[in-house]
Amino acid sequence: MVGHILRYHPAIDRLKELIDKGELGKIQYIYSNRLNIGKIRSEENILWSFAPHDISVILFLLDESPEAIYATGGSYLQHNIPDVTLTAMDFASGVKAHIFVSWLHPFKEQKLVVVGDKKMAVFDDVSEEKLFLYPHKIQWVQRIPVACKAEAEIVPVEMEEPLKLECRHFLQCIKNNGIPKTGGHEGVRVLQILQASQESLNRNGATIWLAQSSKRTAKSFQPSALSCFIHQSSYIDDDVEIGSGSQIWHFCHILKGSKIGKNCKIGQNVVIGPNVTIGNDCKIQNNVSVYEGVTLEDKVFCGPSVVFTNVLNPRCHIPRMKQLHPTLVKKGATIGANATIICGHTIGRYAFIGAGAVVTKDVPDYTLVAGNPAKINGWMCECGIKLKFEGELAICDSCGKKYQIRKNRVYKADEVTKPMGKIKGIKRNNLQ
Repeated sequence: MVGHILRYHPAIDRLKELIDKGELGKIQYIYSNRLNIGKIRSEENILWSFAPHDISVILFLLDESPEAIYATGGSYLQHNIPDVTLTAMDFASGVKAHIFVSWLHPFKEQKLVVVGDKKMAVFDDVSEEKLFLYPHKIQWVQRIPVACKAEAEIVPVEMEEPLKLECRHFLQCIKNNGIPKTGGHEGVRVLQILQASQESLNRNGATIWLAQSSKRTAKSFQPSALSCFIHQSSYIDDDVEIGSGSQIWHFCHILKGSKIGKNCKIGQNVVIGPNVTIGNDCKIQNNVSVYEGVTLEDKVFCGPSVVFTNVLNPRCHIPRMKQLHPTLVKKGATIGANATIICGHTIGRYAFIGAGAVVTKDVPDYTLVAGNPAKINGWMCECGIKLKFEGELAICDSCGKKYQIRKNRVYKADEVTKPMGKIKGIKRNNLQ
């Protein structure tokens, strides 16, 4: 059981009842302020110290988890320990919420404001009366919105000490073998949001997408990272790992045992797996199937409708999944649209496969190939610009990187540790 004490506050329970009964109408916006001047910690920042309780309450009131989070803050007393943070959360229902926490505030304030299209509610934990309703209305006068304010209504709440209620609930769960309101799943949900908020803080307010579950997404999927985005139309099987910052878009299927690295972008109608490994920072465009036996290292680009095979002689009536021929696509390689990669071969680092090419042999590092069957058509820089060799040396016109050629293989100049032999000619008619 996790000590999210606000979940046991009688006023929060009463507020939840009002929301569920429709008293506030459609919830549009929630914001929470937890501010104080007091004990300042050095082992944790203000986000991790104050915000967990507010996150817990917002999740409870809305019955949903956010799909995107962004956070900013400032460190004024101690280096890299924020004293003030503002965390914003976007929900699929259209609700937006923010949490403002600070231990550098001139007075104590603990307020939660819930804005509905009928009424607004305010939970003020510092005041004697804890819960208020504001039946403000917006009237349109000559197509101009005009606020019509109303007096606050005090919502009666039978108060009891939240800590006492929390401890009583804990004992009841032990006695009756019950599930706590703030059990392990509650703790994990809050930690996911805290971790994503921290990542956004570290990245200067970058938007962090959270993995969302839906009726069409496997319920058992547990993302290994806490901040990937999965469109609700996609299927994620059991035993799948998806790295932080990765995005999986419409109508994809990630099969069991597959691992997708960090910051990957998976386009529409992509099938990956089973048991496929995708590195970090890869981009797979629409309509690509990455079958078992195929491995993509970091920073691989697959254009639209790229085809991978994994069996050399398939027959529908003869099972040959135990005869897979592995395909390895090394770091930084690009495979153009509609290219076909026959299984059992290796695509070298930063190689470039032209659109529509059919690869039937290994492709060396930095090599440009095109055609059916694919043949060498030059060499490519890491930045994607075709190299122009003068003798054994080439300098990229775009980024200035230097390359040398040796026995029909291209290397970055700093990769060559032995003196180069004299190159008499360069064969381009095949891949060997």
